[in-house]
Amino acid sequence: MSILEAVGNAGVSVMTSCEEGICGTCETTVLSGEIDHRDSVLNDQERAAGSTMMICVSRAQGDRLVLDL
Repeated sequence: MSILEAVGNAGVSVMTSCEEGICGTCETTVLSGEIDHRDSVLNDQERAAGSTMMICVSRAQGDRLVLDL
């Protein structure tokens, strides 16, 4: 299950478009945690910063990921 699906199931509405990690519509601010980036939107510098992620395809790399939804 993607993060997008999980937050949707919890009743949180998030803007999406492609749901393939190529458009950037679902870009979400990350407050803490490590990210397994699987998108084609962010560059290497943005990925290393770890401040945003595309929740339609990317995942948590650790046990906890805190997002600003």
